[in-house]
Amino acid sequence: MRAHFTRDLEHLNDEILILGNMVVGATLQAIDALIQRRADLGEEVLKGDDEIDMKELDVEEQCLKVLALYQPVAGDLRYIVSILKVNNDLERIGDLAGHIAGRAVYLAENPPISLPARFNEMVELVRTMVQQSLESLVRQDAKLALEVVLADDTVDEIHWESYRELLGRMRSEIDIIDRAFHTISAVRHLERIADYATNIAEDVYFMVEGEIIRHRLETGHREDN
Repeated sequence: MRAHFTRDLEHLNDEILILGNMVVGATLQAIDALIQRRADLGEEVLKGDDEIDMKELDVEEQCLKVLALYQPVAGDLRYIVSILKVNNDLERIGDLAGHIAGRAVYLAENPPISLPARFNEMVELVRTMVQQSLESLVRQDAKLALEVVLADDTVDEIHWESYRELLGRMRSEIDIIDRAFHTISAVRHLERIADYATNIAEDVYFMVEGEIIRHRLETGHREDN
């Protein structure tokens, strides 16, 4: 029985990593579509969303099957519960990547608008957080997961700075309102991706250390999810 359980856990781990790589790829491609003004890249992300959704459902079904067959306890149960939560957060990141891609398509098809002053810094932070959250899951690395959690406040700070900057420009430059609104939305979606990457990192920390750090490390205007 234990051998079968171990085999199914290994398969489950492989499947969540496949989903994670799909989501990371979609996120990076959506960001590139936005920065490079590539409508074609944005369209590719939008077309791939259904595949991400199907993989998320598949992983959830496998988790429920393992719970029903083996009725795990202690660390094994904590692992399955964490995978379920990570699975859900990955799917939501995939959805947000699709939203960014949609904004990127619109912006690519209209005259360019300058991005907020700290936009590139935000993009790099979000890229790193998403990639490191998945890496922390693969390596079962609580220290790396904690680094992701602590980076979230900086993303929140840049998000609000960017929002205020774009809002001010909308007031003084009437002709850019629609494009600025789409840019604000893209920035907001990036901030939400960072939130979900943080959720994943918190779940990894719980999985490895058995300690809940959500709420305890919140500062500034980090949002709970």
